[in-house]
Amino acid sequence: MSGLTKSAKKGRPLATLFLLLLLLGSGGLVLQRFLPIPATFLMTSRMIEGEGWDYRWRSLDRISPRLVQAVIASEDSTFCTHRGFDMKAIEKALKANERGGRIRGGSTISQQTAKNVFLWPGRDWIRKGLEAGYTVAIETVWGKRRIMEVYLNVAEWAPGVYGAEAAAQHWFGKSAAGLSAPESARLAAILPSPRRYDAASPGPYVRRRASRIQAAMGTVREQGLDACVLG
Repeated sequence: MSGLTKSAKKGRPLATLFLLLLLLGSGGLVLQRFLPIPATFLMTSRMIEGEGWDYRWRSLDRISPRLVQAVIASEDSTFCTHRGFDMKAIEKALKANERGGRIRGGSTISQQTAKNVFLWPGRDWIRKGLEAGYTVAIETVWGKRRIMEVYLNVAEWAPGVYGAEAAAQHWFGKSAAGLSAPESARLAAILPSPRRYDAASPGPYVRRRASRIQAAMGTVREQGLDACVLG
């Protein structure tokens, strides 16, 4: 019994920290339902490291719907139906990781948005717990359309390049509103490793991945998998 008591006492500081951080962020979370995100931990740390900062917020109606369809097709096909977590994807990732080889993730767009906006880069368990809490919070307070808008605006698309507008200008010399389906598919294709891949002059891997994403974008449109954002 004493062992259980000691374990409970050890867990209290972590639980307290978890709740404190959520409470501190709750006020900002409500404001961020309506206001542009000023910066993220990643943007700030990269700038301090000397990478520069190209970040241009755009409302969702000034971003091509093709890019919305591309990231749903490539990152989270159940975005409009889940409540923040895709349990099937998580289970599949866990099984793949147990077999060894390349580590797979099961994060949804909602989880990635929570991580990008509220948390520091890393993979520790405290951060994962906070990520889950913030994911539930933004699903509840922001809703799907706002989550997508924030995601597309804060995602890193090249070293020092953040958001759809900066990415479109950096890679294609045009606004995010004017992105075509092939261009959108290329941007989505480099998202897993935006510091490694090139969207303007893609290599074989990015070309193949972009081709699959563009084909899947048709399914997203036909099946209404983007209805919670574009409907």
